[in-house]
Amino acid sequence: MKKYLLKRLIMSVITLWAITTITFFLMHAIPGNPFAKEGKMPKVVYENLQKKYGLDKPLSQQYVIYLKNLLKGNFGESMKSRVETVNDMIRRGFPVSAQLGLQALLVALIFGPTLGALAALYQNKLPDYISMIIAILGISVPSFIMGTLFIQFIARNVSWIPIGGWGTWKHTALPSLALAMMPLAQMARLMRSSMLEVLGQDYIKTAKSKGITKPAVIIKHAVRNAILPVISILGTTISNLLVGSFVIEKIFGIPGLGMFFVKSINNRDYTLIMGTTIFYAIILIVMLLFVDIMYMFIDPRIKLTKEGR
Repeated sequence: MKKYLLKRLIMSVITLWAITTITFFLMHAIPGNPFAKEGKMPKVVYENLQKKYGLDKPLSQQYVIYLKNLLKGNFGESMKSRVETVNDMIRRGFPVSAQLGLQALLVALIFGPTLGALAALYQNKLPDYISMIIAILGISVPSFIMGTLFIQFIARNVSWIPIGGWGTWKHTALPSLALAMMPLAQMARLMRSSMLEVLGQDYIKTAKSKGITKPAVIIKHAVRNAILPVISILGTTISNLLVGSFVIEKIFGIPGLGMFFVKSINNRDYTLIMGTTIFYAIILIVMLLFVDIMYMFIDPRIKLTKEGR
């Protein structure tokens, strides 16, 4: 187990380094610079700005300096903001995105597997059709369109639901639901197909023949095994929802991490682009590692290979 975790940690560090390196050089390969939109500034001002942010140095030297700062947990100064560093922006925006993401995750975890299980238990009946219609809509309709539809048909007709902004739970209701639709639909479809497969297994028939009640068979045997594919996608799902949907935050005017990412792209703010991208990568890698470990404990059939022990 220890060797396996160590191996995964090493691979995680290598993955993070690769993402950092690729993002850094691709970002600098784009023509232009962060100060191109500043208008006609004096040459001396432009040169001072280049020097302040180290853009006058060779690219390889900039890369080494950035890696050194990154190892210290310093994402650098924003090239556009005069009052906040990139760390400050992430510190301010991430809790908002995390709250929105956790609420969306809760909605997806409650309704996704439940709809999938009901669809399997009532195959080719009304609950199955309703569940799959919801799943198809969730997968086929992008979250930003779903959010726009919620604003148009719900927020405009229900006075107590705000159209946008941030503050109370009322502000989070529609964006959380819009953000949850895609993972909810994915979980429902996975749960349905997995549940149908499990219900046809011999051990389910054996449990029924022993006189175990139907609810006990479903909960203790069928659901426990059928939910494993859902758990396998939790890593990417949690990371995506925790960081938040950039477009959803833009539509509902939510001051989350997505707002800073969109601004960084529009303003060509190199340090903010790098900071938000790397922060997202860290969340994703940690969640994938967490799910791998959790998967081993939930499914006792999974054993580490001899090389991975």
